[in-house]
Amino acid sequence: MAGSKSSDGGARRRRTRREFLARSGAAALGAASATMVVPHVHAAGDETIRIALVGCGNRGTGAASQALSTEGPVVLWAMADLFQERIDGCLASLGRAAEGSYDRAARESLARRVDVPRERQFVGFDAFRHAIDSGVDVVLLTTFPHFRPEQFEYAARQGKHVFMEKPVAVDVPGIRRVLAADQVARQKNLKVVVGLQRHHDVIYRETVQRLHDGAVGRLGLLRCYWNCAMDRKLDERPEGMGEMEFQMRNRYFFTWLCGDHNVEQHVHNIDVCNWIMNAHPVEANGMGGRQYRNGREHGEIFDHHFVEYTYADGTKMFSQCRQIPGCWNTVSEHVHGTEGVAELSPARGRIAARGDDWSMRRAKANPYQVEHDVLFDRVRNDKRHNEAEYAAHSTMTAILGRMATYSGKVVTWDEAMRSERALVPDRYAWDGTPPVVPDENGEYPCAMPGATEPV
Repeated sequence: MAGSKSSDGGARRRRTRREFLARSGAAALGAASATMVVPHVHAAGDETIRIALVGCGNRGTGAASQALSTEGPVVLWAMADLFQERIDGCLASLGRAAEGSYDRAARESLARRVDVPRERQFVGFDAFRHAIDSGVDVVLLTTFPHFRPEQFEYAARQGKHVFMEKPVAVDVPGIRRVLAADQVARQKNLKVVVGLQRHHDVIYRETVQRLHDGAVGRLGLLRCYWNCAMDRKLDERPEGMGEMEFQMRNRYFFTWLCGDHNVEQHVHNIDVCNWIMNAHPVEANGMGGRQYRNGREHGEIFDHHFVEYTYADGTKMFSQCRQIPGCWNTVSEHVHGTEGVAELSPARGRIAARGDDWSMRRAKANPYQVEHDVLFDRVRNDKRHNEAEYAAHSTMTAILGRMATYSGKVVTWDEAMRSERALVPDRYAWDGTPPVVPDENGEYPCAMPGATEPV
């Protein structure tokens, strides 16, 4: 389980850059083969951690800001994206954040922590490799979920510590790839944090611990929700824009890029249920469809999913996500045990059991910041830390649910994990062909329960 930021501050003995990186390298050499790349070493006395940002949209900009706000010397050293304008926009946003700080020292510190000249700004499908190979120590992987497995695999092979956003894949072959890369990362003692930030939220940590201690007795049912009003549409296609670029600029509407919203978004709630259970489900069945967003301007994804998951001990988890205006909205998790109930959300944790009512409201610590504080603390002090496996299992749980809703069939974990269906284009190029294309009427083919096979 992830920890919280160390509080011993200045009393903690600082290692030099050479010491903490060399120690990671020594651990790697002891466990990994000679062909593996281990964390590189810089000049003694330089403690600065260099960062590569891969994926420079809104989430990438936020992650970069949080990484640059961690304790100790750190610098944004390289950036990669499919589009130069996103790199430019990210740098502009970071600059505005520095200029807008009321704290002069903080403003100057943030400005000093960004050093990305044009020659370390990389654009294109292979840009992530150039950024990772540019002499950095930590890589932030915040691009589309489709690309996460390959990018994590490459970062681990090159001996880089990683922060990667959720979900960590969009299909089963991607999950297997992440799990294999995780073994490389563990052999090299690389630190890995995943953007399932509830693991770094004091409300969730305290509530889940109480549940693990038996606060509501034996668990029998879990419920989780991400229901929201979302009325987004595909952008208008500019004259001459190819299908690959059009989908890349509208990734939320295509399963191969985002996984559908039950994977891209609802994975947070599913992850909490797996965390509470200390397990992943073994079976899923469900239903879903396109009730509101059902036109050609809505791509191929569903606007609602409902899944009944079953864990190995028979415990059920009901998972519901919906993106339809005018409906009941909630982002929360609920637990029913033999001796009480619990509710969790980003705003509050509550347990009612045995006549007692315990609750906790949000503390000041921002879990998005804490997860970066944890990563950089573990790197600086060479403490083992890796969140990739549980993130892969939670992502796979969400994919399992999508298999059930798309197909209308009962799907087991074991049969799902044998899937060879990879959601990939014919090649990664602007004139390549995505795995789904519109028909002559501009309609994208969509999953049809009863006809679509689990993928």
